[in-house]
Amino acid sequence: MSKIATAEILCVGTELLLGDIVNTNAAFLSQRLADLGISVYRHTAVGDNPERLKAALAAALSSADLVITSGGLGPTYDDLTKETVAAYFERPMELDRHSLERIKTYFAKTGRAMTKNNEKQAMMPVGAHIFDNNYGTAPALAIRDDVKNKTVVMLPGPPGELIPLFNEMVAPYLQSQSDSVLVSKNIHIFGMGESAVEDKIKNIMTDSLNPTVAPYCKEGEVRLRVTAKSHSHGQAERMCDEMISRIEDTEVGDFVYGVDVGSLENALVALLKQKNLTLATAESLTGGLISEAITSVSGSSAVFRGGCVTYTNEIKSKLLGVSAQTLDAHGAVSAEVAMEMARGARLKLDTDIAVSATGLAGPDGDGTDTPVGTVFIGVSTKNGENYIKLSLSAMRSREYIRLVSAKNALNLAIKAAQKMTKN
Repeated sequence: MSKIATAEILCVGTELLLGDIVNTNAAFLSQRLADLGISVYRHTAVGDNPERLKAALAAALSSADLVITSGGLGPTYDDLTKETVAAYFERPMELDRHSLERIKTYFAKTGRAMTKNNEKQAMMPVGAHIFDNNYGTAPALAIRDDVKNKTVVMLPGPPGELIPLFNEMVAPYLQSQSDSVLVSKNIHIFGMGESAVEDKIKNIMTDSLNPTVAPYCKEGEVRLRVTAKSHSHGQAERMCDEMISRIEDTEVGDFVYGVDVGSLENALVALLKQKNLTLATAESLTGGLISEAITSVSGSSAVFRGGCVTYTNEIKSKLLGVSAQTLDAHGAVSAEVAMEMARGARLKLDTDIAVSATGLAGPDGDGTDTPVGTVFIGVSTKNGENYIKLSLSAMRSREYIRLVSAKNALNLAIKAAQKMTKN
């Protein structure tokens, strides 16, 4: 019997096309199939229409070994996934009494009356492999054609049913039919744009077919996903680690803030815990975004003392001790004020590190010649103080400028912590 190597995901439901619900099932299934060494080639969403579903199923099976469907297993007249797949494989439908009894038991336990149409959920294509659903009324099932090496797995649409069903029953079923494992690791980069990253490691990316290296970008960050395929999980992990080392040995390595850490705030909190360091924040234009990011991380209370949002010059002076002379001489949007804000937060809150942010997020200016998008990020430690200046485009939104400023503050705190040891 040939092994499953490629897959397509076919999500069924008119509500997906109308935008009534977000299709999170496709993302979950793609991630889990990658773990099993099965490559996903395409996602498709189709409404509750038998002809269009039949056409989408045929198109998917023409290029993939495996098609996983979600949705269309309910009791109503427009739930036709099983019937459509059965017709494609020329399998008649029959009542599965085991499934029927489980459905009756489910309704009895929940104290609800079972209607006649729920019996439809126990009708199965002849020869189907049935996965008992402990989380709802619709059993999952699989149909396989060994001659053509084609498999269709049908899952209920609600994520609360689909996810545990896949993890507990479908994944082991598919694992037995896959001869390889995919392992992915993510390199997180801050301070270097996607085009610059690609320029520095283009030869590595193009020369390597296994592992592969794929770049993804979001506001102010780049993520490199390194994916290796092998017959064993351990070997695939080693292949990923070797590729990560190659990338970190390039100029890109200076901008890497972690591997599989998820976010700057996760990396910062983990590093502060590791070094037993504490942190405070002083914010103007970011209005608490830096503190919010840090406190979104579970366990951040062990390292984060608190923060001050000081929007006016008066409050900068009263709470943080920023001198009136500095404000008069340099203005609130300046390197000098940023460093005094950070110093004041560190001393007032008695921490090892403090970061600050002051700038113009727009769309309006402050009446001076300072352009919108000018931001100063300050950092203060027992070892000294530093700052960076950002010149972000005034064409960017206010939200973007504030978010990127907060991320730069987190990154500057990481760099400061990397150089420190706790007394």
